[in-house]
Amino acid sequence: MSYSPRLKDKYRNEIVSALMEKFQYSTVMQVPKIVKVCLNQGVGMASQDKKLVDNALAEMTMIAGQKAVPTKARKSVSNFKLRDGMVIGSRVTLRNDQMFEFLDRLITVALPRVRDFRGINDKSFDGRGNYTMGVTEQIIFPEIDLDKVSKITGMDITIVTTANTDAEALELLKLIGMPFKNQRN
Repeated sequence: MSYSPRLKDKYRNEIVSALMEKFQYSTVMQVPKIVKVCLNQGVGMASQDKKLVDNALAEMTMIAGQKAVPTKARKSVSNFKLRDGMVIGSRVTLRNDQMFEFLDRLITVALPRVRDFRGINDKSFDGRGNYTMGVTEQIIFPEIDLDKVSKITGMDITIVTTANTDAEALELLKLIGMPFKNQRN
């Protein structure tokens, strides 16, 4: 018997049928699903201190559970002391089981640890069913040891779905358990 993440089972058993009923899909293949989760962290002072990039790569690898890849500058900008090809950040793309495991940890552990947390904004969709949120501190993730953090940095988390509209993607993320702010309209 193989292991299957908790959120993946919930998607298959509960969420697919709920979305089929709500949006009147004719086949299961029309039901939106999460394709990938992209984590991106830019290191602003990378041109002055190379150690910050190494720390960002190590922290991103711990958070995602998958090796982070350095991102490089595409253009030279003299005002920022930046040259073409210089490492300026880190990124990770998660799919399948690792994606569901990360989303589960994000929803149940990391987001409730945000200071003064009242829910995430439901207006951050791109018009094609993808959701992007920013996290201001990487220390909300329990994998990060507070004593070893030299600089607190943030990151962007993008959830890519197959939904055609933002309403479908919002409903999918709500059913998965994303804690959106209560909107009183």
